[in-house]
Amino acid sequence: MTNLFDIKGKVALITGSTHGLGMAMAKGLGQAGATIVVNGNSSQEKIDHAVAELKSEGINAVGYKFNVTEEQEVKTAVQKIESEVGPIDILINNAGIIKRIPLLDMEVSDFREVVDIDLVSPFIVSKHVAKGMIERRQGKIINICSMMSELGRNTVSAYAAAKGGLKMLTKNMATEWAKYNVQINGIGPGYFATEQTKPIRVDGHPFNDFIISRTPAAKWGDPSDLAGAAIFLSSKASDFVNGHILYVDGGILATIGKPSNEE
Repeated sequence: MTNLFDIKGKVALITGSTHGLGMAMAKGLGQAGATIVVNGNSSQEKIDHAVAELKSEGINAVGYKFNVTEEQEVKTAVQKIESEVGPIDILINNAGIIKRIPLLDMEVSDFREVVDIDLVSPFIVSKHVAKGMIERRQGKIINICSMMSELGRNTVSAYAAAKGGLKMLTKNMATEWAKYNVQINGIGPGYFATEQTKPIRVDGHPFNDFIISRTPAAKWGDPSDLAGAAIFLSSKASDFVNGHILYVDGGILATIGKPSNEE
């Protein structure tokens, strides 16, 4: 049974993996035996720091700086990774941004930037990685979707539009590529305890109290909670799973919620 989840020796490219949930998934897959290819675009220093952090935990890791929205950079980087590290067995499209701006105040340029990074870049990276997977007749692609793939919320219109589109892109990738023994699925994280959310994760903060009361599990997710989902969708255990979005959200999408005065 453990062989179903064995990813030892697999090469996993994770975009936007220098920190946060990307780093958490990198650690999960790395601890399971995969070679991790860290990607970022802000600075080589951040990439080097992330690689060093992974290596300090005994994980085989390398780093490549490239902009996931620039097709030629992506094409060159994929060729270089497959030449220097090995064929990419697992791709996790994690790079993304969010801009919290009300619709009426949002500039078209801001809307386009979010969609470009959160939706167009998974298409670009997958397109070039999938070519090799199709030739080899095996591969795993995981798109990091969101609860906003299903729900709306004030001020996140561009993000929700992109993540909703990414859900459908995942299904369409599966429609075209599943016949080549490539599995394309998504993970939809809920609300996680990261450095970014630390300022609002204090008792009495309205948003913290809202998340705790809105989540049936009554807590924020730990980034390590994504490891199991990522390993499942990266391994033989998911060989007949295609076009599925696995929500790791503590049950938020399962319920309409409860009144504030209800235990």
